[in-house]
Amino acid sequence: MASPNTLIFVDLTSDDPDAAARFYAEVMGWEDDPRGKGGLFHRLIPGGFFPNKDGSDSQVGNLHLGIHKASNARPHPDPEGVGPRHLSPDGRKARIWILVGEGQSDGDILDKASRRGARILWRNHYWAEFNGYNSAFADPWGNEIILWTRAGDHPKVPRNFTRE
Repeated sequence: MASPNTLIFVDLTSDDPDAAARFYAEVMGWEDDPRGKGGLFHRLIPGGFFPNKDGSDSQVGNLHLGIHKASNARPHPDPEGVGPRHLSPDGRKARIWILVGEGQSDGDILDKASRRGARILWRNHYWAEFNGYNSAFADPWGNEIILWTRAGDHPKVPRNFTRE
């Protein structure tokens, strides 16, 4: 039997990958691994491994995140990349979901992001369908990031949280 198609990487778009990589290193604490030359691409490494059901580390490392330059998205057979060559700040786009690490809070992450130019989209929401708390921001380049915290068994949703 053939194996399923597997998600291996997600890229965010920026007109300044160097600044975007610094933003995520400072906000999320991820390692910045600049790749290639000319500030066209960075790989961010969140570190750690996906956990097993018992909480121990599995053999599967967490996914990496890329940041590519809007004016020259790589890889592409054309040395100039593919159009469009600008950011798309308006309209619906992909959203990136980040599981908030133990001992961290979405509020702290939102505050760090906001101080660095992000726009807060919402705070303090509970989604019963997937039993989790969430907040979100748009980074200075328009990429939408949803911060997810597991609610656990028998969650006590605070009164001030919106719900669905």
